[in-house]
Amino acid sequence: MMIVIQKFGGTTVSSVSKRLLVAKRIKDTIDLGLSPIAVISAIGRLGEPYSTDSLLSLVRPNRIKARDLDLLMSVGEIISCVLMVDTLASIGVNAKPYTGGQAGIITDESYGKANILHVKPEPILECLKKGIVPVVAGFQGITEHGQITTLGRGGSDTSAAILAKAVDADRIEIYTDVDGIMTADPNIVKEARKLNELSYSELFEMADQGAKVIHPKAVSIAMSKQIPLIIKNIAGNDPGTLISNRKIEKQKKDLVTSIVHISGRCQVKALYDNSDEKIGILKELADKGISLDIINVFPSHMVFTIEKQAKVQVEQILASMATSFSVLDGLCKVSIIGEGMKGVPGVIYKAIKLLSEQGIEVLQTSDSHTTISCLIKEKEAERAVSILHQGYCLLES
Repeated sequence: MMIVIQKFGGTTVSSVSKRLLVAKRIKDTIDLGLSPIAVISAIGRLGEPYSTDSLLSLVRPNRIKARDLDLLMSVGEIISCVLMVDTLASIGVNAKPYTGGQAGIITDESYGKANILHVKPEPILECLKKGIVPVVAGFQGITEHGQITTLGRGGSDTSAAILAKAVDADRIEIYTDVDGIMTADPNIVKEARKLNELSYSELFEMADQGAKVIHPKAVSIAMSKQIPLIIKNIAGNDPGTLISNRKIEKQKKDLVTSIVHISGRCQVKALYDNSDEKIGILKELADKGISLDIINVFPSHMVFTIEKQAKVQVEQILASMATSFSVLDGLCKVSIIGEGMKGVPGVIYKAIKLLSEQGIEVLQTSDSHTTISCLIKEKEAERAVSILHQGYCLLES
């Protein structure tokens, strides 16, 4: 039995006609002799009645316990599953809906951002053996004590990947409303082109640095068991983008694979008098669960970036611990991704030169073997992405 995990995002199930397209995709997979497991997201986005954001808007989260909020947020995916089972029945496909917990996804009790402990896939495997399609609610699991949990934003991707690992799936197909992964956000760069193939590491960096294609955790899970990922459009016949560990031959011009960006960043500079204060600040930030990015630590000061949502909390911490500090908001991180630039000198020089020549100031940088990031003002984000996309020859060929 060759199992295929097919994950369908919220926009792909947001109407009767779109759900019918999803159902036909699942039936086509069955007709190929494969055994699909569908993982479904909540319907649509804010404003549509059963989307996660719409459900959250019904209450005031500060008055609701985290455990109870997870119960509310889990409803959207469950509704999607039952609707999809009904749609599949309309074209002659026998299917059965499962909550994340019923599908065997066991988590800890970190409500709102639960960690998956293990998966007990026997129920859905038995379902497949009977020729029935399991339709699983993404974004959720259950604790050992029977409490419903959610996995955090992008959790349906994680659900798909962890189920694929548990059932030893042949591949994971992620369906969305675009043909695949692009060299840049096509809403910003009209000339952006689809990438036919990527490595796991390139996709992970793209997702981690702001590309809204798949959750980074899902990529890590797929990579850990070398399960191929395919990201494709629910409509049309485009083969999409294949992500695997296969070495992809690159020409010299393909040093860079894509340009991605993430907005809503703040740059923090903190001064301290000694090493103990420095370590104390870092420890307190870590203990409070604040994620730091683009970090530079010096004997007398440190500079790092944070999400703007953490600004007030960080200011409160530094006010009591640092000699002095400053916070600059309204920033964006633009990143250049590509395995081809590993060990190639001059890539960061070119990036700063391209931006500086167009009057865009680079406030801070960071780099790894496959990623170079530049911190700039948010108002310059779209222009910077376009400049770098053109400068690194990522135009449609």
